[in-house]
Amino acid sequence: MRAHIASSKRIGLTDEHIRALSFYERSPLFDEKDKTVILYAERVTRGASAIRDAAVKELSKFFDDGQIVELTLVVCVANFTNRFNDALRATPDLGV
Repeated sequence: MRAHIASSKRIGLTDEHIRALSFYERSPLFDEKDKTVILYAERVTRGASAIRDAAVKELSKFFDDGQIVELTLVVCVANFTNRFNDALRATPDLGV
């Protein structure tokens, strides 16, 4: 998580945003697009094989097909990186 927090801050997210992720559905810090992306990322992370057409349709309000593919790839790469680092007990170079 440390690596993801560091990269999030580099693109402008604040500590307040990061703390609000636990209750993003109710947080005024996230708009409808943000909430849709976070929910999709959670769904991919927790059980990608259970993703329903409705979840992808919800994303299509904000993204075209290519962007949905790219978003899915980013979520999957983040999950891969987490599992790889966790398995090896690697400490990411935060570049800080």
